[in-house]
Amino acid sequence: MAQPFTMTDRPRDQQKENRARRLSAALRDNLKRRKAQAKRRKVVGHAEHAQGAPSTETHDSAGFAEDKQER
Repeated sequence: MAQPFTMTDRPRDQQKENRARRLSAALRDNLKRRKAQAKRRKVVGHAEHAQGAPSTETHDSAGFAEDKQER
């Protein structure tokens, strides 16, 4: 025979549901914030590159790349 629910079981279930809802909302907000940050970085990165800001790409001002390719 199944045990009937007691009064203490229901608040715990409700607490778990509330916690799951809060976690879900927090994860959605976090994802939105990270997407917005990535979008801003992408836009700012393109703007800096267009304005002649220093590039983060590698360069070969000393001519070592040709020497390394021969080996």
